[in-house]
Amino acid sequence: MQVTRVNRRKGAGLGLAVMSALAFGGSGVAAKPLIEAGIDPLQVVWLRVTGAALVMLPLAWRHRALATRRPALLLGFGLLAVAGVQACYFTALSRIPVGVALLVEYLAPALVLGWVRFVQRRPVSRAAAAGVVLAVCGLACVVEVWSGAAFDPVGLLLAVCAACCQVGYFVLSDHGGGTADPADAPDPVGVIAYGMLVGSVLLTAVARPWALDWQVLTDRARLHDVSVPAALLLAWIVLVATVAAYLTGVVSVRRLSPQVAGVVACLEAVVATVLAWVLLGERLSVPQTVGGVMVLLGAFIAQTSTPKAASGAPVAGGEGPGGQGAGGEGGGAGRELSGEARSA
Repeated sequence: MQVTRVNRRKGAGLGLAVMSALAFGGSGVAAKPLIEAGIDPLQVVWLRVTGAALVMLPLAWRHRALATRRPALLLGFGLLAVAGVQACYFTALSRIPVGVALLVEYLAPALVLGWVRFVQRRPVSRAAAAGVVLAVCGLACVVEVWSGAAFDPVGLLLAVCAACCQVGYFVLSDHGGGTADPADAPDPVGVIAYGMLVGSVLLTAVARPWALDWQVLTDRARLHDVSVPAALLLAWIVLVATVAAYLTGVVSVRRLSPQVAGVVACLEAVVATVLAWVLLGERLSVPQTVGGVMVLLGAFIAQTSTPKAASGAPVAGGEGPGGQGAGGEGGGAGRELSGEARSA
């Protein structure tokens, strides 16, 4: 009976993880038509984050004690994991294809290894190092370095910045879970809700929503050869690709291990690339496809091979003891957040 219950729990967690990856994967495809219709990329991000913050406001109120208990964590999460990742990713979309932008962002797990080795000064396994090399080689194929600046260099730089901000996401997730008392670990749902609120406030200063052409949202946008209501695309981005994606992802990691959830999260890049091909007409060449597989495989190897922190060691330069490395078997918010990607 107990085994059956555990299997059902894991099966439900796997289903939720797949739903989360599918939801996240559709964000870029829905956002690009809005950008091409005349809305600034940062304004699209502001609409996404602010809309999600309003929807999740009841959750923020439920976890209102977090605002005084972990203000630094919430500020950092809102700045890097919400505003930074999404602003860089969406701005990159305005310059380079969706699939390329997301695959470049998947360098994040490999970059985490750099943090572990050179900042935390912990040893890195050979398997993890091989994963980094594989991901970098795959990235070279994705951007087709042999053709010499085939893509907008600014767009590629923004995608790399999104990957760096996602490293901050992993680091903050570990820091949030590094508590001596597991009961004192911040609830990841509360962290996400407050992250949206903080991200919305920060983005307001740079996105200038008062200059937004609201008329565009009452018109229609082009999904390749199909015309769809712009408001419908925005609703998808807010309700499905953000709120539903984050919440199903959090619940899935609670039911699965971070490693399993991380593997399923790789579907996000596959889904985004396929949707961009079908709905936007953005096709990857054979070398780019092979490179994409290498990036995802390298990211998976790097993430699952990250060594655990020694007991009592500070995590990510933070003050909490006893946490684990990104992608490792941490506790509290670290465990429940580290399986989320969180960009797209």
